[in-house]
Amino acid sequence: QVQLVESGGGLVQAGGSLRLSCAASGRTLSRYAMKWFRQAPGKEREFVSAISWGDANTYYADSVKGRFTISRDNAKNTVYLQMNSLKPEDTAVYYCAAQRSGTSIYESWGQGTQVTVSS
Repeated sequence: QVQLVESGGGLVQAGGSLRLSCAASGRTLSRYAMKWFRQAPGKEREFVSAISWGDANTYYADSVKGRFTISRDNAKNTVYLQMNSLKPEDTAVYYCAAQRSGTSIYESWGQGTQVTVSS
């Protein structure tokens, strides 16, 4: 089973940038579509972005489109989420998840990394 560890969260002012990393171990990420989710206090977890491993197609929630960029480094078995023009409403715990390709099965979730955007 793949294990995921997020990093890169922190406190940033509105308009600033952060880059989140999701490092995988145990299995190559070639088996998975990788996704980022976030959960703000008192709210449900929501989809942020996804990247398919084979053809690297990317997908974004409307709320982050044009500001966030998902990418992956095959050699490092790592997925990134570059977040620019951050807004206070982006404040949340961000999670990466590995979805088994061709299925709806989420095989693994990271522990989450806190992103706080001050106004």
